Amino acid sequence: MSQIEVKNLSKFFYQAEYEIKALDNVTINIEKAEFTALVGPSGSGKTTLLNAIGALDKPTSGEITINGTKLSELNKNQISDYRLHHIGFVFQAYNLIPVLTAFENVEYVLQLQKFNKTDRRNKVDSLFKEIGLENLSDRFPRELSGGQQQRVAVARALIAQPDVVLADEPTANLDSENSEKLLSLMEQLCEQKGITFLFSTHDERVMRRAKRLIKLQDGKIV
Repeated sequence: MSQIEVKNLSKFFYQAEYEIKALDNVTINIEKAEFTALVGPSGSGKTTLLNAIGALDKPTSGEITINGTKLSELNKNQISDYRLHHIGFVFQAYNLIPVLTAFENVEYVLQLQKFNKTDRRNKVDSLFKEIGLENLSDRFPRELSGGQQQRVAVARALIAQPDVVLADEPTANLDSENSEKLLSLMEQLCEQKGITFLFSTHDERVMRRAKRLIKLQDGKIV
């Protein structure tokens, strides 16, 4: 059994009398510890697919199974708990909590998972050093550049070493040097910790580093 199984997945939106097929009968399998990129033009369905796999958006039809668990069979509380313990997200819009510092934004995930204060600090400090955030710990999101906010968002997704990381354009706001550092860290976690990475991208550097490319167009795999 594959770690992620997407079968006949469709997602339709409706505007007035028009039906928009964001995803149209998509079927894919992702194995554990794959480093996979979703590619395709804007509007092809990449973000919609990531949101569906992460249980952030409910599909119109079809089935998603992760680690043998069918998402459609989970209630709202079970979905929230599953996301917390098994899935890390990197959102294109960062979605950092504005009243928390960079450190606190990342630490918050560990608080929800009931880690004690010492373990939380040690884990966040270690990860911040790995991705060059150690001098930004006390800054609030409004005090960070777009690229810095992106790195904090990535740290938040990685901090609890989830089974799966879903990332929407993870290098979109990073320069070449920081993009390479981030990709190297992601690859290291994939290889050493067995974390599965599925990410959307337009970045040629990311495509070259991906072990597998899945192309979408008009909501379909091509």
